[in-house]
Amino acid sequence: MNINKNNMFKRIGVFLLAGFITLSAKARSTTDTLFTVIIDVDQTAQTIDNIGASGCWFSEGIGKYWPAVKKEKIAELLFSRNFDKQGNPMGIGLSSWRFNVGAGTFEQGDSSGITDFRKRTESFLNKDGTYDWNKQSGYQFFLKKAHQYGVETLIAFSNSPPVQFTANGLGYKTERDFRSNLKTGSYQAYGRFLSDVVKHFDQQGLHFDYVSPVNEPQWDWSNKYMQGSQEGSPWKNEDIYKVTRYLNAALDSAKVSSKILVTEAGMLTYLYGGKTPASHQIQSFFDPVSPLYMGALSHVPKVIGGHSYYTESNDSALVTTRGILADTVKRYNVGFWQTEYSMLADGYKEGAKGRRSAMDCALFLAKIIHTDISIGNAAAWQFWNAYEPGSPDFDTRYYLIALNAKPDFKDGEFTMTKNLWALGSYSRFVRPGMQRIVTSMSNKLNADQSKVLVSSYRDKNNKLVVVAINNGTGNIDIDLDIRHQKRKYKMLSRYLTANGEGVNMQTAGAQLYTGHVKLPARSISTIVID
Repeated sequence: MNINKNNMFKRIGVFLLAGFITLSAKARSTTDTLFTVIIDVDQTAQTIDNIGASGCWFSEGIGKYWPAVKKEKIAELLFSRNFDKQGNPMGIGLSSWRFNVGAGTFEQGDSSGITDFRKRTESFLNKDGTYDWNKQSGYQFFLKKAHQYGVETLIAFSNSPPVQFTANGLGYKTERDFRSNLKTGSYQAYGRFLSDVVKHFDQQGLHFDYVSPVNEPQWDWSNKYMQGSQEGSPWKNEDIYKVTRYLNAALDSAKVSSKILVTEAGMLTYLYGGKTPASHQIQSFFDPVSPLYMGALSHVPKVIGGHSYYTESNDSALVTTRGILADTVKRYNVGFWQTEYSMLADGYKEGAKGRRSAMDCALFLAKIIHTDISIGNAAAWQFWNAYEPGSPDFDTRYYLIALNAKPDFKDGEFTMTKNLWALGSYSRFVRPGMQRIVTSMSNKLNADQSKVLVSSYRDKNNKLVVVAINNGTGNIDIDLDIRHQKRKYKMLSRYLTANGEGVNMQTAGAQLYTGHVKLPARSISTIVID
């Protein structure tokens, strides 16, 4: 467990940070570039629903077996909204948490064909049709912690139907035919199973706001038997419509208020285009003239979920994809949630060779979040995965917290990565119900703006939150030009994430608001103005 900080370094860091918070025009370095950030409070965009992460696979071992002090600390890092004595956040205050409803591959053991035992999941459903609600106890530990910390949105998602309902009796496909692995006659049973799960947790005081029945339906999820990588199933649009109708009916019958989240597309382009049987999903499910229209189903909100994988190979692809998506959801009056992302493809390398540092990864992650929210108009943004085995220092592509576990995964150590704080720069302060403000920049010298990304948000009391990313190698000065102010702003607090131990959403405390801020090179700043 690597959670202690060097006190001397911390004091030095706070001293240096104070010099970056507010400065007069006379104090600005002549070598730094100056941008004016225009924040027009009257020009608002989408309302933020939530910002969160998944706790898949590795929740079971940690939550079930790891010592209380370790798993409690991990929960605090993910969910806490408290501050320490110096005013630094003790956690990133996630406002959504994704709970994986298992398919029962763990009970199958090695015969499941999934090679990594940690990626096999228990199922609440027994072979005789009864339920064992003590299953997935590790997952349930983090679910309960999320609830205790006040996480606003809980999401139950499924990678595969229970193996009792699958065509091949496995949690993944062995044939590459892109057909659903759900038995033809088991759609109603699968819908009832998911409804039973969310109803049970409702009765325990753990309400799932959303239940997601399919995941990345465009992929074939096929491996040779005994070479499976994880649970998964392809789904055609017709299959998704069918399972959604049966799930909707089951939720109605059970008198459960949970909403159904569709479609968790494997790439954002499949939401508006593509040539697979699971393409053009916005048009298929939310155009009233479509035979697969879901908009009239009582538990289906006008929201569609997609994953930002494989659409960020360069800045042009990143922006173009989100722009087309934003236009399409607007045309069909649908909201967009980005429901899963990690640096699965090589875009995060940005053309570089060799390993990427933790801060490189954090800056790339922040750029994706910024673009999904500011260009794609995402109302929710969720990361994959909260914790996984890996290095905390290099190529932290898939996780917020790096795990170094024992072979049986019943104990281990963990280390915070810079990704944790990059996501936290949004999740901790950009809260549900806040509105994004249309934000722009200008520069008298026509300097390159591509390395500086700024978004801003307001709450119902017109407190402002500005998230500013400086991807460049030099410091940047910004003047905040807040137009149509609804109140007089007096104080500013900045939370800085940058390279170096301990510079993790670090603050120097509240300062008098002057409108001037310096952004250190290669850094992420969350600026709270009140």
